[in-house]
Parts: sequence; C-alpha cells; structure tokens
Amino acid sequence: MSTAGRVIKCKAAVAWEAGKPLSIEEVEVAPPQKHEVRLKILFTALCHTDVYFWEAKGQQPLFPRIFGHEAGGVVESVGEGVTDLQPGDHVLPVFTGECKECTHCKSEESNMCDLLRINTDRGTMLNDGQSRFSKDGKPIYHFVGTSTFSEYTVCHVGSLAKVNPAAPLDKVCVLSCGICTGLGATVNVAKPKKGSSIAIFGLGAVGLAAAEGARISGCSRIIGVDLNSNRFEEAKKFGVNEFVNPKDYNKPVQEVIAEMTNGGVDRSVECTGSIQAMISAFECVHDGWGLAVLVGVPNKDDAFKTHPMNFLNERTLKGTFYGNYKPRTDLPGVVEKYMNKELELDKFITHSVSFADINKAFDLMLSGQSIRCVIRMEN
Repeated sequence: MSTAGRVIKCKAAVAWEAGKPLSIEEVEVAPPQKHEVRLKILFTALCHTDVYFWEAKGQQPLFPRIFGHEAGGVVESVGEGVTDLQPGDHVLPVFTGECKECTHCKSEESNMCDLLRINTDRGTMLNDGQSRFSKDGKPIYHFVGTSTFSEYTVCHVGSLAKVNPAAPLDKVCVLSCGICTGLGATVNVAKPKKGSSIAIFGLGAVGLAAAEGARISGCSRIIGVDLNSNRFEEAKKFGVNEFVNPKDYNKPVQEVIAEMTNGGVDRSVECTGSIQAMISAFECVHDGWGLAVLVGVPNKDDAFKTHPMNFLNERTLKGTFYGNYKPRTDLPGVVEKYMNKELELDKFITHSVSFADINKAFDLMLSGQSIRCVIRMEN
C-alpha cells in the first residue's frame, strides 16, 4: 500500500538533551508539503558538525532534535510544486541548498543560496514553521533541514541532489558535507596547477579531502600541517608527502614552510578553524602568486590580523562555503568522479555501524578513531 500522503511511523535516533546518548524511538513523520520531499534514508554518516551541535557548545540548545546531514536515500513521495524529483529517485540531502531562483543561485560565482543557506538555529520547515517529526503528539526539531538520523525524513527539494542510481549510497553519502567542502576548497577555489606545491592545515576529514583534491590536481608537494603527528601516516593515503608539526619548531610555522619551499607554497588550504592557523596559511604562500583558502570556522570573537604588505605583495586570500559546490547542479558530477575512479571515497570511510549502534559512531569520532563512520539504517 502506498504511503504517499500518509503519516509514516518509523525509527529515529532522538537527542533529548545536549551531550546525552541518542535514543532510538518510534516517531511520526508527516507527509511533505509544498516544495518538500519525503525520503527513505538508507545510509547516513556522522560529521563533526552533528557532534558540535549535539554537545551544544556555545549554542542555545534546541532539543529534542534529530541530527544528521550526511546521507543517501530514496525519494518516497513529493509535495506540491516538486517537478524535478519523483518517487524512487536516489538523492543526497545537503545542509545547504540551491533554490535556483535567488541572486546567489543565478550567479556563476556563488553557491550561497539566500533561501536555503545553512541555519543551525531553525528547527522547523520553511513552508509553515512547523516540524514534520513528532512523538506522542509533541514536535521533535529538525537539524539544518535534513535530520538524516531517521529512517524517513522530510527536506526542502532545494536541499536534495539527484544522483546516479548506480552509485553506492553507502559510499557517496559522505559527499553531503565535509568531503565536498575540503575537495572543493582545493579544486574549485585554490585551483592549483599540476606540479605545484600546497600546504594543508589540519588533517581531519576536511583537510584530508583538501589533500585528495590536491592529489587529483597533480600537486607535486602536498605538505600536511597538524599539531597531532599521529595523523601523518593516515594522511599519506590521501597524497600528503611532507609533514610539519608546528610544535616541533621555535618559529612560526609559516616561516618553516617558507624555508622548505624557497619562499612559500603556491597554494594553502586551512581546515582547522584556528585563527592562528588561518594567519599562518595566508602568510606561508609565495608572494607574487600565492593563494590561501580558508575553510575552518573560527570563534565568533576571533580577528584575522596580518600586515597589509602581505596583500600588496600579491598574496591572495579567499574563503569558501561547501567547497563552492552548488548542491543540485554540481554534486551529481562529483558522484560521477567517484564512479569514474577519479575520486577515491572508500579511504575516508573507516568504520560502519548499524543504526541501533549509532552511539558507537559518536564514541569513535570523539576518541579520534574514525574519519567517517557510515551508519546502516537497515541491518
């Protein structure tokens, strides 16, 4: 019997309180409304963003909540006005969106949709300001418009990228956030030439994705910078071939890199959120042509300070959001890069757990054991 237009009862991992283990509950998922899609989640993955807001660090708590925003699923039903998706389509939900109508979406240079830009404070749907999740008649809040820690979820159509149905969703689901952010920071923004040098600040998942972009681009020197030397061996799998731990030196790391590279690297990508790492990433690029890309999110009170001569000497500083990918337009092409074996995703996925064991995914990330842990919704 078709479930279209009906309330669906399913299992979801609900965060009732900040920092407390998620609880598997039976919830009700309402049908999609105008410009919305209800989908069945087959695989989801845990990202640092989920953990950060689950812990409610520096944020106003919004609970109970269903987290999750890296996932792959199948369209179950569509709401009024949805014309480019239909039941059975394979999709990747994305924490940001592409309405295709605003000035940002119409610009070839931006992916920051006015309508669907990430909003971590909103826990309801845009259409009516209500949640599509409930339990015992009480609402459960959404997270960044995706809430993929549920067997079924409802998203705005602009936050769903239709992908090749032959693509394995247990692999490409990790493209919904951090991997594309790092990859795009290199290939779309830094745009290193073949044979050039690049420094990657931070060798977590996003930094490793930036290194993967450097490998794909043909960089000859990929220098990994991290305060944790234990990350260096794993980073070799992503093309990193030189390493610097700033704690090993009595001088600023930008000076160390300048000495290593006869004046500085051609490109750098900062993936830590540390304001000092951002300054170092900018100041370590070569004058005349060097370009630094900032990816990490700093604390709200941080201030970027550097001498204006660094700009006058023709160094360039850029920032990026989701790797400058437009989700609906560009993400299908990134999936095809994986299908064509140009992009290697499997090495990012270090663990896999069943939905019932979702809290193990949190333990693995908090202990630093995993890059990405994929959660199987069906055992």
